[in-house]
Amino acid sequence: MNAELNKKRILLVEDDQNLGLLLQEYLVHKGFDVVLRRDGEEGLFTYKKEPFNMVILDIMMPKMDGFTVAENIRHEDSEIPIIFLSAKSLKEDKIRGLTIGADDYITKPFSMEVLELKINAILKRTEKKEIEPALDEYLAGHTKLDYKNQRLILGSEEIRLTTKENELLRLFFERKNNILEREIALMHVWQDDSYFTARSMDVFISKLRKYLKPDTSLTIVNVHGVGYKLIENL
Repeated sequence: MNAELNKKRILLVEDDQNLGLLLQEYLVHKGFDVVLRRDGEEGLFTYKKEPFNMVILDIMMPKMDGFTVAENIRHEDSEIPIIFLSAKSLKEDKIRGLTIGADDYITKPFSMEVLELKINAILKRTEKKEIEPALDEYLAGHTKLDYKNQRLILGSEEIRLTTKENELLRLFFERKNNILEREIALMHVWQDDSYFTARSMDVFISKLRKYLKPDTSLTIVNVHGVGYKLIENL
C-alpha cells in the first residue's frame, strides 16, 4: 500500500505559533499531511485553493475568528469535518460551534493523543468509500456511457470499453464536477492501491482523456495529491 496515496490532508489554523508547530509536527509524525496557517483569513484563503480532508480551527484569531471561518466553509461544503480547538470553555461557545456544523469542540489544554483519536474516528465515520449502485446509463456533457453494455457513445461515434475502462468511466460520470479520490478508484477497479497499480491507472486515465477529447465540454483534470475530476462545462 502506498502511504503517500493514503495520507489525509488537514488544514490547521492556529495563531499560537508554538502550539501550531507542535501540533503540526505531531500529526505529521502520525502520518497526516498538515498545512499550518496563522490567522483566519489565511486559513480560509488556503481552504479555497487546496483540497483537504479535515479542518482544525482555533477560535480566537486575528483578522477572522474561527467561527467565521467555519461558517464560510460550511457555505461551500456541508460535509468536510471541522474540529474547533479553543480556550473558550463556555457552554454557549460550544453550542455555537456545534450549531455551525463542527464535528467536535475541544477545549485547551488537551491531549494530542486524544486529538489524534478524535481525528481518526471522525475521518472513519465521514469518509464516503462506498460506491453507488450502478445505473444502466450515465450522461456527462454530450457523451453517454452505456454502462450495461460497456459502450461510450458520442454522437454517431461508439467506443467499446474494457471492463476496467467501463468501471473507471462510471466513477467519473457519477462524480462529474467532484473529486474522484485515487484510493477509491484504485480499490474499486483494481482492488489494490499499490504504487504499480497507481501507475497503471495513470495509463488508463490517459486513454479515457483520448476517448473524451471529441466532447469539448468534458475535461479530466488532475487534483494534486488527491485524485482526479471530470469537469463538465456546458
